[in-house]
Amino acid sequence: MRAVAILVSALALVSAIMIVSPAPASAGTYVGTVTHVSSANIKVKDNAGTETSFLLAPSFDQVFSSDGKTTYQMSRLTPGTPVKITYHSALGVKYCDKINVLHH
Repeated sequence: MRAVAILVSALALVSAIMIVSPAPASAGTYVGTVTHVSSANIKVKDNAGTETSFLLAPSFDQVFSSDGKTTYQMSRLTPGTPVKITYHSALGVKYCDKINVLHH
């Protein structure tokens, strides 16, 4: 009986740890054409026609040329601009880390 109580306690502890631990963040890149830009997010459509939205921090200023050597203003991003977005996601939300403006 004591072994069962220890096993149940251990199982409860492991379950509690798994529930409290946040899901690991993932990262990636996304290439496509801008369809929408605002101060809060950017939407990009890839070649397959899938549109994905990325959240922007209020002070976001990580817009660069395709080679990463020249910085651009956010106003450079308009619908139709080809971009490569570097992002991370947490809890199912994609956050934009850097935008590279690709050549037309």
